[in-house]
Amino acid sequence: RAARAVMEAGEHVLMAGAGAEAFARQHGLEMVEPDFFSTEARRDQLRRALAAGQVALDHDTASGPLDETRKFGTVGAVALDRDGHLAALTSTGGMTNKRPGRIGDSPLIGAGTYADDRTAAVSCTGTGEAFIRVAAAHDVCARMAYGGQDLAAAARAVVEDALPAVGGRGGLIAVDARGRVAMPFNTEGMYRGLVRPGDAPTTAIFGASRRVPAPAR
Repeated sequence: RAARAVMEAGEHVLMAGAGAEAFARQHGLEMVEPDFFSTEARRDQLRRALAAGQVALDHDTASGPLDETRKFGTVGAVALDRDGHLAALTSTGGMTNKRPGRIGDSPLIGAGTYADDRTAAVSCTGTGEAFIRVAAAHDVCARMAYGGQDLAAAARAVVEDALPAVGGRGGLIAVDARGRVAMPFNTEGMYRGLVRPGDAPTTAIFGASRRVPAPAR
């Protein structure tokens, strides 16, 4: 709701800190105390990361990213509406045991999330520092706009080439202006799903991502 308020009523693209909270209050959004976000599952995850002396990405925790009882990672969505507009949304669980003040790729436009009606909408998940370094979400769109690649090739190049070159692990979901979908990843698996009007939703965790043809017009 806060992101939608910024999109619809804010003059800006990105807001943070006290100003963002004031904006939310002005628009009547629900406010909660910080400890609302402290859950026993997350505290247990932090204790395990502290004991191991490491910063843990949800994709790489000892329990593995595919244990649905311990999966707390990024939630992202991309959409193409009936008028041909593209949108992307990304919300992250972050890294466990990270330094205070660390900002990942999810809130950075062009790194973990990006949408451009001319090309595609992209939402990313994985090692945020790498996604920031290669401007992953924007790079997918740039490869399409300036390099002439289709969505599948552009997304695959970012996930399989650009990200691993700087130690990046994870994946992305994307839809282009023609309704084609790409969901590549370079980890063991990635929770993902797809829904089109009139079709039953499909979901997947393992296996290679697949390119879905655009519906006939």
